[in-house]
Amino acid sequence: MFQLDLKSRESIYEQIINQMKELIVSGVLKEDEKLPSVRELSKILTVNPNTVQKAYRELERQGYVYTVAGLGCFAASMKDVKRDEAAISQLTETLRSTLRQLTYLGFTKDETASLLEQVFREEQLKAEEMKKGSERA
Repeated sequence: MFQLDLKSRESIYEQIINQMKELIVSGVLKEDEKLPSVRELSKILTVNPNTVQKAYRELERQGYVYTVAGLGCFAASMKDVKRDEAAISQLTETLRSTLRQLTYLGFTKDETASLLEQVFREEQLKAEEMKKGSERA
């Protein structure tokens, strides 16, 4: 379910957050599905339980999970996810920069749109494969 890259520049805490988000957004973790406990996930990943707890708290702050006292953490509905306007602004600027770079490389508007469509399709296929893999497990 999770794969941590110990050589990554991204912290373990951020990797847990991002992978959990991907599992929720792709539908591998369904709305109201129970997440592994902090202790269980820390054993599986062989990381400090505080790291997992910190990731779960951040996921809850962002609206991806919710906690029920005494029962644990559960995947939230995507409608509960809070939009981070600062992150959206930063990503919009990154997208502008990427579009400029593609233009410098000679990409037309149609070629850029086609490339974007291809990336979307690849991401959808990846999400479907993750979902199928979790259903088999």
